[in-house]
Amino acid sequence: MSELTRRTMLGVTGAGTLAALTAGWPRLTGSDIPGRGDDELRVAMLGTAQDAEARTGLVQAFRRRHPDIPVSVQAIQGADWSDFFAKILTLVAAGTPPDVVVVATEGTQLFADRLAEPLDRYVQRDAAEMADYFSDVHPSLIEAFMYDGHLFQLPVDFNAANMYLNVAAMRRAGLERPPDDWTHEDFLRMLRAMRARGGRGFVPYYWTNRLWGGVVPWLYANGTSFLTEEKAPGGDWLWSRFYAGSPGVAQRSGGYLWRGSNALDPKVTEVYEFLRRVVAEGLGSSPAQGGGNQLVGQFASGGVGFTPAGGFWVEGLAEAKMPGSAYDVQFFPRWRTQRHQFGAAGYAMMKASQRKDQAWEWIKFCASREGMRLAFPVPNTTPVRRSMVDEALYRGKGPAHWQVFYDTLDRFPTTGPIPAPPQQAAVETALIKHTVGAVTGSARNVEPTLRRLDADLERALRSTP
Repeated sequence: MSELTRRTMLGVTGAGTLAALTAGWPRLTGSDIPGRGDDELRVAMLGTAQDAEARTGLVQAFRRRHPDIPVSVQAIQGADWSDFFAKILTLVAAGTPPDVVVVATEGTQLFADRLAEPLDRYVQRDAAEMADYFSDVHPSLIEAFMYDGHLFQLPVDFNAANMYLNVAAMRRAGLERPPDDWTHEDFLRMLRAMRARGGRGFVPYYWTNRLWGGVVPWLYANGTSFLTEEKAPGGDWLWSRFYAGSPGVAQRSGGYLWRGSNALDPKVTEVYEFLRRVVAEGLGSSPAQGGGNQLVGQFASGGVGFTPAGGFWVEGLAEAKMPGSAYDVQFFPRWRTQRHQFGAAGYAMMKASQRKDQAWEWIKFCASREGMRLAFPVPNTTPVRRSMVDEALYRGKGPAHWQVFYDTLDRFPTTGPIPAPPQQAAVETALIKHTVGAVTGSARNVEPTLRRLDADLERALRSTP
């Protein structure tokens, strides 16, 4: 998943209020709008024309297999996911919807609730062909794209929030790579050691204020979240067919449900008090909103000790001329649990598409071994296929312990997606706003701030997505 995918906010309002809102949305440029009546499969993605061009090989390979299906990849530029989804909804309202859209975890339930077509009947129809895909993909990634018992996307890439470690900063502080089961208290001790030897401008721990990689991984590690978490019934049609006999398959479900605030859980307070202490002691950055786009360069230049990131950072650090020997990765620290969070992405078939069978062929091809090798030739994300996360992918670029990226799913079975209900935009806005207040003020301000967060979350979850 690209850095933009994991580092931007989602802020789109539901299709039910589309007519009233489109006037205030960013306007599409001429290059954004597909031609009416084009007899081709249209695939929309967030990005630039260069991003679309990079998929030329993927399109050509698909056309060789399906010469009867013309396809075009439409790169829609946007400042963030909010901008992108707004433009997709505008195309739907204008009667020129794309057939397939790349959707990250942040928008999965919004699309499933309003815009996307379930893939169940296609998967069941082509079960023999799909068996190879499911045998190569961890079930946690599939479950993240279930909603109300139906499967809405085939994930193609993911990123868990692991901890990146700057080797030079650790050596300067007399530290070694921590063990797999290190704790949040071990983490705190290491930050203090790095701060003592770091010098002016050095930041022992850099984190940004967003849903992925912000406060959420600490909440998961402490056995909690800012939203209540349930699982929907259903999904047996998939689990019994493709994952029969897999460890923990009986606990798989029809998808996650986040329907209430959990901000008043004492364990949530514990996490915020911990992060407030990190900031107050000068051990970590103040939670800046969004951004983080300069963080790769800052980490590569030695200005940061630890930071949460996923496999998508490997290629960025290589481009910043930081060799794999200069950094390493480790699982996120343990607290009450060592549960991790991840975000993923895949292609969603639009309900409004008139080319659903063709759309399925594209989705299926992109999930194939050939399609994924063409889509991910370099380590700028973590492919969902276990067989692709290997030494060859990271040779000459990756850290010594690159296995951490996929082992996160295998070692910690409760690891799950970032909490992203259909009302995710309003939910994330509330989280970002109150996280700043909770960790930058005095200790006595934490609980009142979390009460305000609780009220805002309940209000957001009662709204129509």
